[in-house]
Amino acid sequence: MRRRPPDFRRPARRRLSNAFWWTLCFVAVLLFVFILSKGSQIESRPVLIKRSYRHERIMEGLNITEEMLNPSSIARQISDQISLAKAFVVIAKESSNLQFAWELSAQIRNSQILLSNAATRRAPLRITEAETAIRDMALLLYQAQQLHYDSAAMIMRLKAKIQTLDENVSSVSEKSSKYGQIAAEEVPKSLYCLGVRLTTEWFRNLNVQRKFNEKRQIDTKLKDNDLYHFCVFSDNILATSVVVNSTALNSKNPDKIVFHLITDEVNYAAMKAWFSMNKFRRVTVDVQKFEDFSWLNASYVPVLKQLQDSDTQNYYFSGNGGDSRTPIKFRNPKYLSMLNHLRFYIPEVFPALKKVVFLDDDIVVQKDLSDLFSINLNGNVNGAVETCMETFHRYHKYLNYSHPLIREHFDPDACGWAFGMNVFDLVEWRKRNVTGIYHYWQEKNVDRTLWKLGTLPPGLLTFYGLTEPLDPSWHVLGLGYTNIDPKVIEKGAVLHFNGNSKPWLKIGIEKYKPLWEKYVDYTHPLLQSCNFH
Repeated sequence: MRRRPPDFRRPARRRLSNAFWWTLCFVAVLLFVFILSKGSQIESRPVLIKRSYRHERIMEGLNITEEMLNPSSIARQISDQISLAKAFVVIAKESSNLQFAWELSAQIRNSQILLSNAATRRAPLRITEAETAIRDMALLLYQAQQLHYDSAAMIMRLKAKIQTLDENVSSVSEKSSKYGQIAAEEVPKSLYCLGVRLTTEWFRNLNVQRKFNEKRQIDTKLKDNDLYHFCVFSDNILATSVVVNSTALNSKNPDKIVFHLITDEVNYAAMKAWFSMNKFRRVTVDVQKFEDFSWLNASYVPVLKQLQDSDTQNYYFSGNGGDSRTPIKFRNPKYLSMLNHLRFYIPEVFPALKKVVFLDDDIVVQKDLSDLFSINLNGNVNGAVETCMETFHRYHKYLNYSHPLIREHFDPDACGWAFGMNVFDLVEWRKRNVTGIYHYWQEKNVDRTLWKLGTLPPGLLTFYGLTEPLDPSWHVLGLGYTNIDPKVIEKGAVLHFNGNSKPWLKIGIEKYKPLWEKYVDYTHPLLQSCNFH
């Protein structure tokens, strides 16, 4: 390219640029001089005072000593070495270098002893006494670095190990739940023995039958609505005996108490024999078996039809329900027992009664319950203690809210309540056709899409809007699976051993067993012969 003649060249910008920068530097110098002159007039800097005050507050709050802040602090140097060494101990163990891990651990102990001695005498460490420990630890730490321990790789290995441990814990928890469920369902040999001996006694001893027939001459009491009527549906003789005995012993008027016991064909003779042979402070006891109820048939009772269905039984017992394995808790025989569902037919079981208190067989009564019969239910059918102090006891934890029927009719945050001690107004029950409501929801749940487990979910649906909350002291729950405040237990009228740890089982919670066992007469010949202790 040809070079332009000088006349046609652009003006030199460099000269103009140099002049501009010289002018800018001159202005900056003037500004700097001005700032210095102003700064000389400032007498104090309160900011420094604030920073010092804040520094003191931090030291006070964190309990920091001057020695820890000293950059040449021996104690801090040893502490830092210990922290790093502990990390290398873990890495060395994971790398199977156990000898090196042992050497690190030994040196950590030596360093910790130095710090402990210094803290005891309340004097800083001297370099003469700590020099050897610092040097030895430094050598070990240098050696650890030379072994090329990769922290990132080690973190990944530890994460993988944690995941493996989590899987092992999950597996162990599942096995524990399974074995616990099996233990809870098991009938102890002593209970089985008692049932056999009582059945034999019933058919062998005519005096026992005569006593029972004498007690049956009480038809007027069984229908007298001025008395206190309790009902228990159970196949457990000893547990039922504890319910009756504890109620009788804590009652102010035991002669006004009537117990209606419903059992099955297998335990009917044994139950009759036990309550004929024993007295419970003039309490009236009547025993029936549900097989005698003519109205209890598959054409009237939807759940009975479902329980007889092979698919339902396969669901509960095969462990192959739906698309995945059925949880162990679903496969409990009690969910296939009519005794568990009979609570929804109390008006049919006792057609002459107006009010009944329903009790589970895993409860203990420790207060007089006569006041329950004078509680105003305000037009409701069911009087029960609510359990929604925690969120997991609300409706959405029991029911399937992805189903439109549930979503449209029930508030997911509605408060749950407990079966086990319930006051039922049978007059209102019949008037509102509560059993019909129960039938409706049972028929809708034939495919188990509304709920899966137990009698509480259908109870929540059946008595929705028909339940009157009772004072919590009437019914204390959880003695079969958790710890309860002793003051709450002391004030409770009814103690409920709901959960797997029943007091008559070996897996029962030891500290709560005496509450139940004090109502068992272990000196009874039959209990001794069956090895109850």
